[in-house]
Amino acid sequence: MTLLEPHNMPFAAALVIMLILALVQLIGVADFGDADVDLDGEGLPDASMLDGLLTLLGIGRVPLTIWIMLFLGVFAIVGLSIQAIAEDLTGSTLYSWLAALIAGVAALPVTGIFARPLGRIMPKDHTTAVSTGSLVGRRAKITDGVARQASPARARVKDVHGQSHYVMVEPHEASSELHAGDEVLLVRREGNQFYATALSERRLSPTANQ
Repeated sequence: MTLLEPHNMPFAAALVIMLILALVQLIGVADFGDADVDLDGEGLPDASMLDGLLTLLGIGRVPLTIWIMLFLGVFAIVGLSIQAIAEDLTGSTLYSWLAALIAGVAALPVTGIFARPLGRIMPKDHTTAVSTGSLVGRRAKITDGVARQASPARARVKDVHGQSHYVMVEPHEASSELHAGDEVLLVRREGNQFYATALSERRLSPTANQ
């Protein structure tokens, strides 16, 4: 049984695509690996469930291109193994579409198993596959500039995986200013714009209301 036989074509194609992506990453033609993966939970029945599924599959633990390469490699190995086992047991291989379906389903959790430990040893300064809305309610730090009404500043916030996102922030209170180094709480979002309140102001607010 050879790789280029018709029943193995889905897996041969997967290996070719994986090698092309690896070459693209190696020569730096396009830096797909650090691209944002923004799956917004708005309109979905349960965004937290979606985030949990993505975490289980390892999506967001490594750059998207690395995850795709892992998946394609696992898909090809599992598919070729299925065909080899089928041929040994029955004397013939499965239909290519059936083997590809089985291999695709099996490759998803296996890819997650490899991606999770790999993500722990890779640099953490890339974004993850979480919903943008899930950043609301998290602490952030103003990295530069001064945030005023209609004049946002850049802030760094870590998601549930501990990976950094950079967002533009305006103060939630129109009269407030947020300075570089201030720790803030992201309280709401409109489109790509976040609104935050300084943690010191938030701690003082219950006393002020008494």
